[in-house]
Amino acid sequence: MLSWSSLIPRAAAFPRLAFRSRRSTSFLTATPHHSRFTPALLQAPRRIQNTRVTVPPSKAPFSTSKKSRMPIVTSVTKMLGIRVPVIQGGMQWVGVPALAAAVSEAGGLGILTALTQPSPDALRIAIRETRKLTSKPFGVNITLLPSINPPDYPGYARAAVEEGVRIFETAGNNPGPLIKYFKENGCIVIHKCTTIRHAKSAEKHGVDCLSIDGFECAGHPGDEDIGGLVLLARAARELKVPYVASGGIADARGMAAALALGASGVNMGTRFMCTVESPIHQNIKDKIVASTERDTVHVFRTLHNTSRVFKNKVSMEVVAIEKRGNAKFEDVKDLVSGARGKGVYEFGDPDYGVWTVGIAMGLIEDVPTCKVLVERLERETVEIIGGLGGLVRGGERAKL
Repeated sequence: MLSWSSLIPRAAAFPRLAFRSRRSTSFLTATPHHSRFTPALLQAPRRIQNTRVTVPPSKAPFSTSKKSRMPIVTSVTKMLGIRVPVIQGGMQWVGVPALAAAVSEAGGLGILTALTQPSPDALRIAIRETRKLTSKPFGVNITLLPSINPPDYPGYARAAVEEGVRIFETAGNNPGPLIKYFKENGCIVIHKCTTIRHAKSAEKHGVDCLSIDGFECAGHPGDEDIGGLVLLARAARELKVPYVASGGIADARGMAAALALGASGVNMGTRFMCTVESPIHQNIKDKIVASTERDTVHVFRTLHNTSRVFKNKVSMEVVAIEKRGNAKFEDVKDLVSGARGKGVYEFGDPDYGVWTVGIAMGLIEDVPTCKVLVERLERETVEIIGGLGGLVRGGERAKL
């Protein structure tokens, strides 16, 4: 029988950059960059109040040339050894060596998705391939989901650790044993949560960082429908470890807002789907560019496993079946099979199956390289944060 983990490609929803650039659907061949990675493990701060964001003073114009560019420094950039506080979230069928390496080379943190590989041994090969393409830090995502025949999670974890990976993104149910194993082996663990209570539970397990996933995200947003604006503000009040904002972020405005809300960085999925180095078919990238924030839908609502996917013929058929009432997984399993979802990315037909994407799709208007995307994100975030200083003027009363 099919496992939940094989049903739908998993993407952490996030896409696109501020000051929208002209839509571009030109396709370039991805050229990965990779090599050896020896991460420096730094102890994460235990209080969120200690998180510092360093940007240039609020003076315009801001110099963002390579020689004079001032980096954004947060707990997450120091912990992970990266220049820009942006993480490419784990995405089924998408988080492969070429993409992960390109994100890391650009200054962020690239993530390989373990379950995209058919076996732990295949993951070993993917890790080695990634190392040939970048010397920068990268991580591995392991998502735990309900299934009748669960994948060999311990095997994937062991393979990655034995290959020298020291940064892991975890998500899903009952992550305690995996987190314990990673921490015993000196690894940094970023755990993704859709509620504050789950985030607090993960803190007790000893995670180094949390990824707070709002309702805007692709994939599984949970069943409580809480948007990122409230979740992130709650996180700033209640969490003790650093956290990154996940869901609905695709541009510098989103990143600047996340930092203002107390996050130490952002996690983007959908936005990285729509890059040159992303392995998905160009037709699907073009479809993302042409779509808006209204072009997603939730499936599995009635099965208590809500997932945000692209609104197409197949997903709407699933929704119709659920609306009839008393739907069972067997009623939709052929429609939502992982093979059909993977086929969307391979064949370029957006109606071939169910595929995961977030509402940040509405912010995406181009298909840049990861280098262009991350550098643009960094530059414009610095400009936005610096420019906000001009709103506060000493000695003057605000005039309404």
